[in-house]
Amino acid sequence: MSLNVVTLVGRVGGDPDVKYFESGKVVCNLTLAVNRRTKNSEPDWFNLEIWGKTAQVAADYVRKGALIGVTGSLKFDRWQDRNTGSNRSKPVIRVDQLDLLGSKRDNESGMSQNSSEF
Repeated sequence: MSLNVVTLVGRVGGDPDVKYFESGKVVCNLTLAVNRRTKNSEPDWFNLEIWGKTAQVAADYVRKGALIGVTGSLKFDRWQDRNTGSNRSKPVIRVDQLDLLGSKRDNESGMSQNSSEF
């Protein structure tokens, strides 16, 4: 039996980085800060990768500081460094489900003044 499930709740570290492809696919990349249970510790930061309709929802409604919940799986992006030639990798959470957890007021305060999407 294999199991690769990650569930996180935290605040978005920056506005979504959205890319649209000629094929019609869309990907959204975000960072997520998740606090630990101890009060004096720094948050853990996670890189999120979201595809498809869920990516479009993130692009339309998620902004820096928004409280979100995600469920997905852990993967590792691997590449070779152009300068040194060494192999590199970074963990990424491939998001399957996105939950917008903040209140409407929280979301509006993070939006620009002339936005009326809510």
